[in-house]
Amino acid sequence: MNKLEGKIVNIESSPEMSIVQVDVSGDVFTSIVLETPETAPYLKLGAGITVLFKETEVSLATNLSGNISLRNRFKSPVKKIEKHGLLATVTLDYKGKDIVSIITSKSVDRLGLKEGESAEWLIKTNEVSLWHTT
Repeated sequence: MNKLEGKIVNIESSPEMSIVQVDVSGDVFTSIVLETPETAPYLKLGAGITVLFKETEVSLATNLSGNISLRNRFKSPVKKIEKHGLLATVTLDYKGKDIVSIITSKSVDRLGLKEGESAEWLIKTNEVSLWHTT
């Protein structure tokens, strides 16, 4: 599980859910949660929060241009590539923290991923979870 620490900087709510923006080292991660500030006391501006997302939910891209619907879109150098038959584990260096993506080995080849070179990583908003301590 990928895990980053941040602070809540914006909350947009409807009666059933909220879109929460979290500042992590100067970048904004966005998450959809099925709670509101009224139903979940941890949802408040400035609150410390942990951003979590699975390795299988981290998509990778190279030479990506144009607008897409994914809000969580960041660039990082590739730190390590390990191929395990059909699947590969790609570790990126996000501001000194490891972000791990599991993709197919064929995708590593098709994208031309190489250690030390930059890649873009993306996560759908609904795949980002928030965790807090009480």
